[in-house]
Order: sequence, then structure tokens, then C-alpha cells
Amino acid sequence: MPRYIRSFVPGGTFFFTVTSENRSSTLLTDEIEMLRRAYKRVKNELPFETIAVCILPDHLHSIWTLPQDDGDYAKRWQQIKRSFSLGLPSASGRSPSKARQREKGIWQRRYWEHQIRDEIDLLRHTDYIHFNPVKHGLVKRVKDWPFSSLFRYVREGGLPEDWAEEPEKEGLFGE
Repeated sequence: MPRYIRSFVPGGTFFFTVTSENRSSTLLTDEIEMLRRAYKRVKNELPFETIAVCILPDHLHSIWTLPQDDGDYAKRWQQIKRSFSLGLPSASGRSPSKARQREKGIWQRRYWEHQIRDEIDLLRHTDYIHFNPVKHGLVKRVKDWPFSSLFRYVREGGLPEDWAEEPEKEGLFGE
């Protein structure tokens, strides 16, 4: 089995993609309140700052900044996944390996992490997170997806409410 090298940087800022085992599942949005409670509980126990987040039916994206003396995001994700999964039944058809490890088969074991390098990288990944529901065809406008930090950005004046919308097109002759 390959050994993945992760970048554990105290005080670092990271982009994550965390995915459910069943990619056709709607579990994360169906159980959004349970996921929010798990996220909040872990954030209170192991602090981090959420820069941006978007929950989709089968995966989520987020950007975190960790405390200056702590680079262990893996423990945080492990605890969020565990806390969320505790209240749910095991997935049907989970693999023997997951059963042996007492995993419920709700989450993929691995996740994607990327250390944010600079302000441009941060902006690019934040835009990606907020636009993701449109990319996946879940809504036509980013403001129509309720499970996103976009609304905090709009409320705080960081983005306009119509961010990423196409302007109304004029008629063929400029009418």
C-alpha cells in the first residue's frame, strides 16, 4: 500500500476535498445538521479557522487555517468523519476491509489536501469552492446553493450577491 506524504505545517492554510464512499449518495446534504454538529464539535475541541466551505451531496470542500502551534489537520478530519458516522447505520455493501476496521463505509479513507501558497492560490480555491454546486449541475446560480460559505462572504462584503452570474444578454441587435 502506498504511503502518502502529507504536508503538516503548523499555522498553515489548506484546501481539502473529502468524499463519501458512495459517489451517488446524498447523505451529506440529507444529514446536514448532523454534519454541522460534528464539524462544530471538532472545531471547538481542536480549533481551526474555516476560510471557506461548501457541502455537496457526496463530498465537501473546505479551506482551513490551523493554529500557529498545530499542523494536524488529519486528526481533525478523522474526528469529524467519526463523529458524523457515529449517528448513522453502516452502509450496505461495505467492503470486508472496512468491516474489519470497524468503518461504517460512509467516507472514502483518503482525502485531497493542498497547502495554500499565497493570496492568489487562496482566491482561486475559494472561488472553486463557491462555484462547485454550479459546476456539478446542482444549481444554476451559486447563491441558490444553501450549504456554502458564500453567504458569509456576501454578508461581510467580500463578494457581491450575484457573484459568478452571467450578465443579462442583450438582444441580437443590442435591443
